[in-house]
Amino acid sequence: MIGYFTSPFQLAGKGILGMNKRNHSYIGRYNDRSKYPLVDNKLKTKIIAEKAGCIIPELIGVISSQYQVRKIHDIVKNWPGFVIKPAHGSGGKGILVINKHDCNSYQKPSGSIINKEDLERHISNALAGLFSLGGKNDVAIVESLIQFDDCFDGFSHEGVPDVRVIVFKGFPVMSMMRLSTTASDGKANLHQGAVGVGLDMATGKAVKGVQFGQPVTQHPDTKRNLSELCVPHWKKLLLLASSAWEMTGLGYMGTDMVLDKTQGPMVLELNARPGLAIQIANGAGLLPRLKKIEAFGEQYQIPSVEERVDYCMNHFNVDSKL
Repeated sequence: MIGYFTSPFQLAGKGILGMNKRNHSYIGRYNDRSKYPLVDNKLKTKIIAEKAGCIIPELIGVISSQYQVRKIHDIVKNWPGFVIKPAHGSGGKGILVINKHDCNSYQKPSGSIINKEDLERHISNALAGLFSLGGKNDVAIVESLIQFDDCFDGFSHEGVPDVRVIVFKGFPVMSMMRLSTTASDGKANLHQGAVGVGLDMATGKAVKGVQFGQPVTQHPDTKRNLSELCVPHWKKLLLLASSAWEMTGLGYMGTDMVLDKTQGPMVLELNARPGLAIQIANGAGLLPRLKKIEAFGEQYQIPSVEERVDYCMNHFNVDSKL
């Protein structure tokens, strides 16, 4: 068990990857900074993912200047639900989910209502960079609302659950599912109170669950037992995550995906600086897995996406000794 008072020595013994080592030895070493815009800009991410043949949430519109803000009501009038995201947002900041509206009042998944002025103000804040990396001026992306698969009923509250996979040199080395809660305001962000559920790399079945760094066995709102969670289309999701390496050229990254009820697995976001809480959700460290991939060396023949996925399913599952 990894607790708040675990010493650095104990963490190292468990193979836990710390932030400094992640930044220096993996992000700094394997991620070409010139490629960051491909993932730091959600609009560019959508473009490269679509070109690669990935299914993505439909783009409804883009608001890039203040004079366009009032057009939002016309943009979404034919869409029963939608999501607004800052293109350069991080950590779930600035994401606004609307699941019902009449172009005068807008309902969030929690049931709370915002008016037209509230919606416009949110977009204005996004354009001003309030939610963005570095606080620079941004654009607001308007996307279709994802209808998550019925198999996840009771595992998420007021929001869409997503799967985060850490991909290293094209190998999907660790994964978790992020389940929104009342505390997280319907967002799948662990720092805001979402539940993280570690997933067995071989099967997609739940390994353990955590919220705010503490173990949980049930969803705090729905009381659904997390041990019952099993992600369908598991290998297809891992193939999708693994292929993000070819899409971006980034050696160390996080791939966020969802399962839509009608369209199946789709790419939601890509992240060049994925967080480290995935280790807590799995009760395992990333370092042994990363080092095993590094041990192949730079001269080995790059295996196919299918071969990379098979390798990780066989070597990084709950029964492995890593």
